[in-house]
Amino acid sequence: MTERPDHLPEYLARLADEEAVRFITDGLLAGKDNVPGIALNQAAEPLPESRRWRLRAIRDLIDDAMYIHQEDRPTQADAWLAPRLHAILRLTRAEAADSALWNYLALGVAPDFVVWRHTSEPRKTVNGQYFKGPHYKQAFARLWWVAELFRNGSDYEPVVTACGNQDMLNTVLRLDIIDHRPTAQALVRLLNRQVVRTGRDANALAKAVNAAAATLMYDVIAPDRERDAGAQQRWIDEAEEGVSVHHRPLPVGPTEERAPEDSVERLTDHFADLFADAPVRGKEEGEDEAEGADRSLDEPVPNC
Repeated sequence: MTERPDHLPEYLARLADEEAVRFITDGLLAGKDNVPGIALNQAAEPLPESRRWRLRAIRDLIDDAMYIHQEDRPTQADAWLAPRLHAILRLTRAEAADSALWNYLALGVAPDFVVWRHTSEPRKTVNGQYFKGPHYKQAFARLWWVAELFRNGSDYEPVVTACGNQDMLNTVLRLDIIDHRPTAQALVRLLNRQVVRTGRDANALAKAVNAAAATLMYDVIAPDRERDAGAQQRWIDEAEEGVSVHHRPLPVGPTEERAPEDSVERLTDHFADLFADAPVRGKEEGEDEAEGADRSLDEPVPNC
């Protein structure tokens, strides 16, 4: 089984896509080989020596996630790890869009986690995109972005709810509409109210909501308030002072205002109506769906 790297440098680094490809071997994807740490770190580009880039706390967090969920399905670790990873790795969205950072985290810091979390049956291999892939697929980028897009101001509870349904990550995270905060909160509210229960429900809802966005502008019928860029910058600056994140209680995010309640409720009602008419695969036949399935869509949902 792929093991934790023997040596970890003090700070995070960047590993360019063309360099990352060299380390994603068949043996690694099968969970049989380790990543050659010395060669990888020679290929990586160091980040500035700042407290914000210290990786020991990040690795400790990942170790804790694997320990806490060692007897559970690995998918259950997402809801625990996503808000805490976001709170400890404080990035601007521009920084979070840098694939080289996530490549290094997956290959240089925690390849064992990627194998543990994303090994799929029946071939017992890992899709290479979990090591190097788009933000909605890469093992750590997807967790950071789901926390960024589903948090409600400083409240990470909606993130925990969203991560409880894998299709919220596998499907909804691909869509441009999720950048609209009332939309994200309305989707979570339908999960909380158990209007949407299964992955297939979430998939059907995502398709219906995304299709309706082609003719109905959600930011017009359900406006968001102007975002406070200063709040997030102050939150990021705290990391330079060596702020720590407790592993057990849910952390607190940037002190932004929440999405407007009337906008969230308006979209919640609208999305419930859309879902009532949406075709859900297997619903007519009464098929059961295993909870927590970690699957990708056969046909990606197009962005509007």
